[in-house]
Amino acid sequence: MKKSLFFVCCCFLLLLSQVVLAQAPKKIIVENSDFADVNQVEIPDALLLIGNVRVNHDGIVMTCNKAYYFQKENYIKAFGNVQMVQGDTLFLNSKYAEYNGNLKKAYASGDAVMSSPDATLETEIINFDRNAQEVFYDTPGTIVNKDNILKSNAGRYYANEKKFKFLTAVTITNPTYVIKSNHLDYYSNSGHSYLFGPSTITSKTNYIYTEKGFYDTKKNLAHFLTKSFIKYDDRVIRGDSLYYDRNKEFASATRNVKITDSVNRGIIKGHYAELYKKLDSVFVTKRALAVNFVENDSVYIHGKKLMVTGKEGERIIRAFNNVRFFKKDMSGKCDSIHSSSKISLTKMIGNPILWNGKSQITGDLMHLIGNNTTQKLDSLKVLNNTFIVSQDTIGTGYNQVKGQNLYGKFEDGKLRDVDIIKNAEVIYYMRNDAQELIGINKNVSSKINLLLDKNEIETITFFQQVDGDIYPESELPENARKLRGLLWRGEEQIKSKDDIFPAEENGENATEVKETKAAIAKEEVPMKIRKETLNYDKKQKPLPAKTGKVK
Repeated sequence: MKKSLFFVCCCFLLLLSQVVLAQAPKKIIVENSDFADVNQVEIPDALLLIGNVRVNHDGIVMTCNKAYYFQKENYIKAFGNVQMVQGDTLFLNSKYAEYNGNLKKAYASGDAVMSSPDATLETEIINFDRNAQEVFYDTPGTIVNKDNILKSNAGRYYANEKKFKFLTAVTITNPTYVIKSNHLDYYSNSGHSYLFGPSTITSKTNYIYTEKGFYDTKKNLAHFLTKSFIKYDDRVIRGDSLYYDRNKEFASATRNVKITDSVNRGIIKGHYAELYKKLDSVFVTKRALAVNFVENDSVYIHGKKLMVTGKEGERIIRAFNNVRFFKKDMSGKCDSIHSSSKISLTKMIGNPILWNGKSQITGDLMHLIGNNTTQKLDSLKVLNNTFIVSQDTIGTGYNQVKGQNLYGKFEDGKLRDVDIIKNAEVIYYMRNDAQELIGINKNVSSKINLLLDKNEIETITFFQQVDGDIYPESELPENARKLRGLLWRGEEQIKSKDDIFPAEENGENATEVKETKAAIAKEEVPMKIRKETLNYDKKQKPLPAKTGKVK
């Protein structure tokens, strides 16, 4: 029994000694030195090595002109032309260095340069932790990686991931742009950059601001979040999420999109947008809204899809599907709109309806024409099946004017002079100054002229082949008080900019906002990269004569 116990204890002690030996730090090995000496007076407990010094420690080789080797501490100080080499991937050169064999940590100072196959770092002081394979510096440093020059006041390098983390006054200079940030993570092998905090990217074509972003410096692809915008010569695009391709000069934005055109005084909003700089093209959908500033007033245009194309002075706005617009004293609806700034012409196409004050105007096609010199709304043209309707001010009847075509002129933004041409018909409720009904005018003629004041009919003048009369109310039956084709659509009138979106789209927006908030709440990674962008790093680490007149 005693012998057996003794044998077990011996085996345990032998095993323990092997474990201790296995865990014990390896000693620094001196492989070469032209001269070696021990001087207990000048450098106590150190071995002096001079000339072609070469030492080795667990896969790292150090060379220098002179070294103090403290054997008990397993520590070495190196002087002159110091170089540390780890395998064939990491080289560290300096004037002076220290290396601790027990902790496997190195310190280099004096024109320190660290190089790898992907990049070269130059700074005054470099610290290298071999256990964590991390390099860090707190002195202004410069990194050269192919076409990129990176500068910062402090940083870290993670050798296993080939990742740099730059802190304080970070600048990446490339032949086509400059990135500035106070926190930037950069992967030297992929060229991927992650920006955190206020950051800018400046080039000859644009200026980008973000507080959370990704940039692929090799493929020139980017994704930006948090207070981000891209500024071109005359446009600024903002959104909760921005994607950018510098090669194509293409940008897209998602959620709370706003594109500002400073030259043409316009804003486009929506929840998804695409902008092609080289084509001068903008596409917006999802609650798309274009706001143009004209005559100290704002014109709001909505369609399920909006397109803005052309250079300055040649802009064309197209809106498609259930188009609605609003400005002070005027609003309208149609299937689509085509508006050209070059000829100042806006075409309302497909079932157009226009509300001018209290008047409803319809026809097959409508043109709103501006004046390029005054930059004001000049005239209105309605082609085929023109119909103007307004409710009688007191009664239940309708004032109606019908004809083939309409030509109107604006004064100070209000419709003032209107001609109805060919097959013109009128039913008009005439009232005195006390608003008492004095008769109903029912007439036909070749042409009718209307003068309006404050968007209400002031004078009606009939031209050629006039036929009709003024009837007392009791002598004109109800069924004769409506012109053929009358359709009152007052309940559809857009009375404010808040009515610019139909009810169904307001519902869609509420759902979208809810889904967006939920998606953001679930976001666990630093940022989501679009499909167009490689997710490399995350895989590694988790807009004629008159014949009659009535007054």
